[in-house]
Amino acid sequence: MTEDVRFGLARHVNLPGPLRLDGGALLSPVEIAYETYGTLNADASNAVLICHALTGDQHVASPHPVTGKPGWWTRMVGQGKPVDPDRHFIVCANVLGSCMGSSGPATINPAASAPWGMAFPVITIRDMVRAQALLLDHLGIAVLQAVVGGSMGGMQALSWPATFPERVRAAVVIASTARHTAQNIAFHEVGRQAVMADPKWRGGAYYDLGDPPAAGLAVARMAAHITYLSEAGLTEKFGRRLQARPDRPDGAISFGFDADFQIESYLRHQGISFVDRFDANSYLYITRAMDYFDLGGEHGGHLANAFRATKARFCLVSFDTDWLYPTAESRAIVHALNAAGAPVSFVELSSPYGHDAFLLDAPEMNRVVDGFLRAGE
Repeated sequence: MTEDVRFGLARHVNLPGPLRLDGGALLSPVEIAYETYGTLNADASNAVLICHALTGDQHVASPHPVTGKPGWWTRMVGQGKPVDPDRHFIVCANVLGSCMGSSGPATINPAASAPWGMAFPVITIRDMVRAQALLLDHLGIAVLQAVVGGSMGGMQALSWPATFPERVRAAVVIASTARHTAQNIAFHEVGRQAVMADPKWRGGAYYDLGDPPAAGLAVARMAAHITYLSEAGLTEKFGRRLQARPDRPDGAISFGFDADFQIESYLRHQGISFVDRFDANSYLYITRAMDYFDLGGEHGGHLANAFRATKARFCLVSFDTDWLYPTAESRAIVHALNAAGAPVSFVELSSPYGHDAFLLDAPEMNRVVDGFLRAGE
């Protein structure tokens, strides 16, 4: 039996499109970088789509080609895990607008034979979902057993049954929201301004120079990373502890603007390591897509309307120390699902790790997701 070249790791497809975007533009062709794990069964009924967060990628359970680190959700995806390649055919695609092979500002604009840069059309979460639907068509998957995602991935998981109500049987939404608040938008704007204030940004036209706006992007990452953590977690891990400092001959304490506090050193490391694997323009586009996300607004101003046409089951998980997308945001979605008559399970879990808890070791979360997925198999 010939191996299907559509399936496996490090895959890339160039789909003809056109893909009509919410902003009115037609994108063609549509490049999608993706990975699959497991085997698609005879009736293509065991497909699970994993949707990644803002700075994630398609390498959900395989080593990252730039950093060499393990996949970003190996705690959730893998043999014996809730999303298991022995039971599921797992698909994870790099979102539209990102920088790991899917169409975005860093890919080539065929009309100009040069990177799109800021000429790339502004995109939305729903545009990302439509691009994923094109990929599933290419893979021969009509209906998803489940769509699973955390943070921005959770936004996509919510948008899927709202956009394609007949194509999803279950949705798992973790540490997410149905729309961005003013505070969410404010933090993103600080990050975008940090990027655009970097002289090396050059209006987004930096690709041919090999000198990207690394300083601005690092600051953006530092600011965003604070929102992923909790005060309790930061206090436990760093507190006000100082870095080791060289002793002065006179025994006096030295003051200055080096990374004296451990938390400063940690944030600087997060920023510097991030610029090695991510594109500054992609950061602008994806944060903008998240800010525009308002699922209720897309359906007449009533969130319940987004779910009236779907027969999907829903599972929502929040964390008590997540102040980026607090539990109240998940409860609002649950209330809308109840109003729409959609079956929904909801749990708030306790964790000291804030928003990032969905990426870290969380046995309770795994048990919830595993039980929910098995109930539909």
